[in-house]
Amino acid sequence: MLATFVHAFKTPDLRRKLLFTLGVIVVYRLGTHVPIPGVNYKAVQQCLDQTSGSQGLFGLVNLFSGGALLQITIFALGVLPYITASIILQLLTVVIPRLEALKKEGQAGTAKITQYTRYLTVGLALLQGAGLVSTARSGTLFSNCTAASDIVPDRAIFTTVTMIITMTAGTCVVMWLGELITDRGIGNGMSILMFVSIAATTPSALWAIKKQGTLAGGWIEFGGVVLVALAVVGLVVFVEQAQRRIPVQYAKRMIGRRSYGGTSTYIPLKVNQAGVIPVIFASSLLYIPALVLQFSHGDSKWQTWIAQNLTKSDHPIYLTAYSVLIVFFAFFYVAITFDPDEIAGDMKQYGGFIPGIRAGRPTAEYLGYVLNRITWPGALYLGLIALIPAVALATTGASQNFPFGGTSILIIVGVGLETVKQIESQLQQRHYEGFLR
Repeated sequence: MLATFVHAFKTPDLRRKLLFTLGVIVVYRLGTHVPIPGVNYKAVQQCLDQTSGSQGLFGLVNLFSGGALLQITIFALGVLPYITASIILQLLTVVIPRLEALKKEGQAGTAKITQYTRYLTVGLALLQGAGLVSTARSGTLFSNCTAASDIVPDRAIFTTVTMIITMTAGTCVVMWLGELITDRGIGNGMSILMFVSIAATTPSALWAIKKQGTLAGGWIEFGGVVLVALAVVGLVVFVEQAQRRIPVQYAKRMIGRRSYGGTSTYIPLKVNQAGVIPVIFASSLLYIPALVLQFSHGDSKWQTWIAQNLTKSDHPIYLTAYSVLIVFFAFFYVAITFDPDEIAGDMKQYGGFIPGIRAGRPTAEYLGYVLNRITWPGALYLGLIALIPAVALATTGASQNFPFGGTSILIIVGVGLETVKQIESQLQQRHYEGFLR
């Protein structure tokens, strides 16, 4: 692999792409440490020390921002507004005929949908920025900190508006940096920035586990977590690469004096067709009860029940609800992103058929049957991976910000595999030996 990196850096255009990507990553990481105007940086650091890295309700947003959310920096919102906007547009494509027509127009339609995604990202950044500023002003961003009310000392309207606009502008810069990587660097830009954000918090989380450990100065717990992480990474790589290949045969057609078709190919159906989206959906949905509880006052029965059952990640009711939601959203997302009728129609139009299956409706039913069968193990696998932080919390006493669990490890491995494949393909075009042999 080291020899392959040497070959990559010896190729001028590929070296420029790699260095450009690394440069953008450095700029992005610098932005995650620049506080916005109106924030008392000393009070923020004091609260971070008092809470000992416990992120609670804001853990998901802080994960995608590389720890910038709780430090209230210019990149505090990170890539999450863009990810949310992309998911919303993808879901609306199935519902709104205009968006579905744009999707079928090819590159021009995709560019239009991308423009809509940018506009929606700005709107979501304004809403999320206003929510973060309001939470910081009220002192609920760090509920167990004595200096939480001093994080935003100036409560003037101008200061509040300036803070919201600064975070929204920071989100726009992050979106621009991601598009620069996509156009001039290696891999998908937003995925790379998301990968960097999650990977940046891993060393500190690992060191926190070592400091909390009691066996041999914490090194035994540290080594155990690393070994478990390697095993989980191997499992994730195995499942993410697994796919069911459905053979497709195209009949020969004579157009003039030329013969077309007669080739064999396959439809690759991944075991984890939904990716990490079900985990994000389930996590976001389970944050709603805790969010309602945090901004509500009183001591009623329903508030007590939510506080006891839906705010602790190691509670059996929370774990059950989390697993059920992941399985549900896995089937839901696969159902709206993969249309067997559309695939069967395209195959019939171009003279393709699955051996032993009639074209048209029987092909669509067969594809749906196979997809449902392989979605079950994929959904159960997502549920298993997502429960790793809860198991770690119950067995080792690790913090809820466990470095190798659920969303983080799925994104790190998924983005890493896609980026490696892209570098490998460019190396193979230049007759070099790739990463995956």
